[in-house]
Amino acid sequence: MSERLNIDAPLWDLNTFVGRFKHFLWVTDPRTCIVSEKTLDDAKILVEQYRNGLEPPGTSTEQVIYAKKLYESAFHPDSGEKQNVFGRMSFQVPGGMAITGAMLQFYRTSTAIVFWQWVNQSFNALVNYTNRNAKSPISTNQLVIAYVSATSSAMLTAVGYKAFLAKRASPFFQRYVPFAAVAAANCVNIPLMRQTEILNGVDCTDEDGNIIGQSRLAAVKGISQVVISRIIMCAPGMLVLPVIMEKIEPYPWMQRIKFLHAPIQVMGVGCFLSFMVPVACSLFPQRCSLSTSLMAKLEPEEYEKMKNNCNGKVPAKVYFNKGL
Repeated sequence: MSERLNIDAPLWDLNTFVGRFKHFLWVTDPRTCIVSEKTLDDAKILVEQYRNGLEPPGTSTEQVIYAKKLYESAFHPDSGEKQNVFGRMSFQVPGGMAITGAMLQFYRTSTAIVFWQWVNQSFNALVNYTNRNAKSPISTNQLVIAYVSATSSAMLTAVGYKAFLAKRASPFFQRYVPFAAVAAANCVNIPLMRQTEILNGVDCTDEDGNIIGQSRLAAVKGISQVVISRIIMCAPGMLVLPVIMEKIEPYPWMQRIKFLHAPIQVMGVGCFLSFMVPVACSLFPQRCSLSTSLMAKLEPEEYEKMKNNCNGKVPAKVYFNKGL
């Protein structure tokens, strides 16, 4: 091989939005979801061999890059464990398009709203758990509380908003009930699913990747950015598609294919998500930073611990994995 690749470094500059977009467009490729378990395991082995300079003779750069893609799409960056396929960010497009399309189509009855919000929040809970900061373990009781709270908040928001609009607005605005419920639930689901990070803090490192302390403030910042990203991820599909469907549904040709309305919405959401998943993941750097001067003001105890770990020389910024 002509030039050796740094297997642990990103292929693009993740300090820029364009670099992060290219990276997440690459790593969230839905096709990686249908790769066999053996192929994923082999990819992990090749990545580890290459890292140690022990790859098989004749291994090409293209093979290493593809193995790196599979490894980063299927294995957790903190623990190195293989992720549940349904919780991977690469499954956001196929999973999200099916569930969101159903939510947008079946919004007219409270029963349908409750059912699809439950399905959506069950999916979200799995995604949030899979993409958490793995260095902050969460107990079974905490998982159950987080799941029930998020699912309940989504259902209550959806049913309450529908009842509110039924008396005060046109049927068109009821199409936005699913988005209101999803946005509200994201604000509950993600923080609760990652509550141990908020309670105990996340590991913070210096510029060179050495762990020098923990910070709850870092956890709050990272989780807040994830909440914003998730809402933006689903917003275009859930806000634009209702307008399109409202305009085209009255046409005679659309009335003749009512059985295709749900598949049309699913495909429409898929088109939006194919673009919005990498965009939303790219909004904030994965390796998030936090000013230690802010820690000194808001987390003096943790700052002092960090100061002791650094022999009094605390860096201006610390870094942490915000999760996805």
